[in-house]
Parts: sequence; C-alpha cells; structure tokens
Amino acid sequence: MVLAAIAFAALRWRNAGFDWNQFTAALRNVDWSWLALSLALILGSYAGRVLRWEVMIRPLRRGASFRRIFSATAIGFTAVVLFGRAGEPVRPYLIAKNENVTFSSQIAAWIVERILDLLMVLLIFGVALTQVSSSAIQPGPKFRVVLELGGYTAGLTGAACLAVLIGLRQFRGRVRQRLVDGLSFLPERIVARIHTVLESFEEGMESTRSAAFTILLIAYTVLEWLVIAAAFYCLFKAFPATAKFGVTDVVILLGFVAFGSAVQIPGVGGGMQIAAVLVLTEFFGLGISAASGIALVLWLISFVSIVPLGLAFAFHEGIKFRSLRHLRTDENHG
Repeated sequence: MVLAAIAFAALRWRNAGFDWNQFTAALRNVDWSWLALSLALILGSYAGRVLRWEVMIRPLRRGASFRRIFSATAIGFTAVVLFGRAGEPVRPYLIAKNENVTFSSQIAAWIVERILDLLMVLLIFGVALTQVSSSAIQPGPKFRVVLELGGYTAGLTGAACLAVLIGLRQFRGRVRQRLVDGLSFLPERIVARIHTVLESFEEGMESTRSAAFTILLIAYTVLEWLVIAAAFYCLFKAFPATAKFGVTDVVILLGFVAFGSAVQIPGVGGGMQIAAVLVLTEFFGLGISAASGIALVLWLISFVSIVPLGLAFAFHEGIKFRSLRHLRTDENHG
C-alpha cells in the first residue's frame, strides 16, 4: 500500500509538471506569525509527551526528572529523524538509563504510548471522515462512500486498540509464568533471561492498572493531540492556499499525515510528505508544486524542529549518535 502511494505520487509529480516558481511562491508568501505559533505548539506537544511518560514511570520511580525525560525525548525523536524507525529504541533506552529502571519496563511504556496515540489518531480520523460532506473536499458520490466507510473502519480499529490496551492491563504474574512454562524446553539460561525481561515488562505496565493513572494518561493524550491539531491549523493558516481550511479539513489531513508518518526514511522522512501532498492535491485540489512546498514546511515543523534541541542535549550529555545507532539494550539498569 505504501509503495502504491509512493508510485502514485511520483506519477502525479511527473504528469502534473513541477513548477519551481509556484513552489517558491508558496514558501515566500507564508505568514510567519502563524508559522511561529505552529512551531511553538509543536514544541509544546513534546512537553506533553514528557508529562505522559512521567505518569507511566511513576510506579517505578517516584520524582522522575522532567528535564531528564525531556532530554531523552528530544534526543530520541532526533534519532528517529536521523535513523528512521531504527531510532525508536533510543528514547526508552535513555529514559531507562537516566532514571535507573529496566529497559524492558520502558519498552512497555513505549508500547502503551503508541497504543494511546494510535487510538487518538483513529478516533479523530474516523470522526473527521464521517463528516467529509461538510468539509472542503468535493469527492464524487462513490468516493464519499469509500471515505465514510474508511472512517467507520478507523473507529472499529480504534476499538480493537482499546481492547489490546485493556488486555495489557491483565499482563500479571500468572500470564508471565504461563509464558515461561511454555518455553521450558529452552536452555535454563535463556528461560531465566526471558523471565527477567517479562518481569520488567510487567513492571512497565503498572501505570495502566491504576484508574487514576489511566485517566491521567488519557487526559494527557487528548491534550497532546489537541495541541498537535492546533499546530496544524496554525500552519495551514500561514499559507494563502490553505488559509480557508476549516477544523474538519485540518483534522482529515492530520489523520492521513499521522498514518503516513509511520513510514520514516532516515534523514528524509518520506511517508508524511507523500501523504500530505496526495491529500492536498487529490482531496483539496492544490497544485503539486504548492502542495509540495506546504508538505515540506509541515515536515520541518512537525519533526525536524526538535533536532536542534536533541543535538544540543546530546552534546551537553556527551552522547554520540553513532553509538546510539547500535545501542545495547541490556538490563543493567534498575
């Protein structure tokens, strides 16, 4: 599906005829005050991620440092920009190291975070697509049915994610022991290692078993995505071609871009820009050149804006990204 989207975008690019004058005009006529507000909101969303992670680590480490988690978050997202999805383990690894907890427990926290984010994206995406008739999109009757069906499908997938999250709450000692017993045919040393990892993973799931913590996690997730949606709204207000976008239009585009960002090419990005260009051209009728300029700025604001902070934190802490690319995810923390 991803390859098909890339091929379609490349074909669209070639057939439409790319105009560098329109591309530069889209960037030259930007409203910098709206763009600055968008940047501030995006950076604020990273602080929201830190607050949410602090809730997840609280059962293991009371009084965890906001600054240390923010530093690890900035460095971790910088690693994702530089290395693609290979950089994903950097953030939980650094948090585990800085807060002296196990890496497996922070992988569990990372899984919870991803489920919460996916759940929120599916929710806003599903609601937006069911309201496509009131947006600026003008698809044909058949295409409208497909989009609305996609909205309902997203809602059902979100319900499945919620079921997985509830299921993870039940990951307790009995389940862990059954898994270990089922692997008893393996050498004792390997079984002991698996037991330790599963025990640490179980510790990382502890925050989901408290009703108060779960409410906090959901509240921070909702707040974070409201901030991200507001950042997208401000960014599209900054460009004359998209200044008239309504809230539903922005949320639809946010949903597609959020899915596209799952495909990350090291140092380039990839899926996010392709999704943005396709939606802006095919749904909203923008030219390929102007859409490409807006997609580029969207990627820079959403992802690359954290890189200077990540590099500064890494330099201050003496961390080399070359070593992070091949980091050792052992269990010596905690």
